Amino acid sequence: MNGSFKPAWWMSNKHAQTILPRFFRPKLALNVQFETLLTPDDDFLELAWTVPAAQNNTKPLAVVFHGLEGSIDSFYAKGMMKALQKQGLDVVLMHFRNCSTHANLQPRAYHSGETSDARFLFETLAARFPSKELFAVGFSLGGNVLAKYLGEFKQNSLLKAAAVVSAPFDLASSCQVIRKSGGKIYQHYLLGRLKKSTKRKLPKIASLLNINAEQLTNINDLLEFDDRVTAPLHGFKHAEDYYQQASAKPFLQHISTPTLIVHAADDPMLSTQAIPQPQDVSPLVELHVSKKGGHVGFISGRNPFKPVFWLEQQIPAFFKRYLS
Repeated sequence: MNGSFKPAWWMSNKHAQTILPRFFRPKLALNVQFETLLTPDDDFLELAWTVPAAQNNTKPLAVVFHGLEGSIDSFYAKGMMKALQKQGLDVVLMHFRNCSTHANLQPRAYHSGETSDARFLFETLAARFPSKELFAVGFSLGGNVLAKYLGEFKQNSLLKAAAVVSAPFDLASSCQVIRKSGGKIYQHYLLGRLKKSTKRKLPKIASLLNINAEQLTNINDLLEFDDRVTAPLHGFKHAEDYYQQASAKPFLQHISTPTLIVHAADDPMLSTQAIPQPQDVSPLVELHVSKKGGHVGFISGRNPFKPVFWLEQQIPAFFKRYLS
């Protein structure tokens, strides 16, 4: 790291770090080109490429994974893509299933431990661009997916380096935090988005889940949603089974790719159990746990009118160390 994170003096509160960054750059523009990538199970992944889209040259290529119900419109995704592009990388964001413009075709959607789509994308990119070095960065849920993927595939990750930000490495305890934190504001926000995206494919999955539109609307607890929707839709016995199997923390020791993990101890959406300790990670993991930073916030700078998005400095600099 080029230096430890120090929050802006005018933004030291964890909720401010978490909520306000999305309002700092409401008109942040990023030209993207969409691609529909067909998957082996007769579904698709929607990709968003920085313009111009990648060509088969030697420029490195970075993949971005967004958080729960995020998209190309998420402030952290746009900002990171622009920062990486400025560093000289081609960049592509993968929309998790059902977070794209159109509902995905198969009943299943995505979850915190689903890594098969990530693997399919990396294999596709490696075959399409054999001269490019691949990098990846994951935020929140996307960070858990990426970390779990790295631990699963070890030396065969196909990646030169990776970065993981504010990941819920321990899902069960982090769910409990979200259910209570900020006067339940985070649970309300996430549930609203989850239920909205689920409703657009409800005719396809209602019979599988034994749930109707009214019952879905009446779910007001994240644990209940995961118990009634996420878990049965993806082959888990119940929410706790899903949390146990999908948490990335047990996989961190097996990571064989140079990886930067950035985490804030005051993250209002994650539990303290989700904070990795040095003994939890492999020697190839560079662990940066700051006292403050919120959830995917990490805003620094002295001028409130010119906030510094610290992650957009650090992650491109980390990747630069591993460029050939």
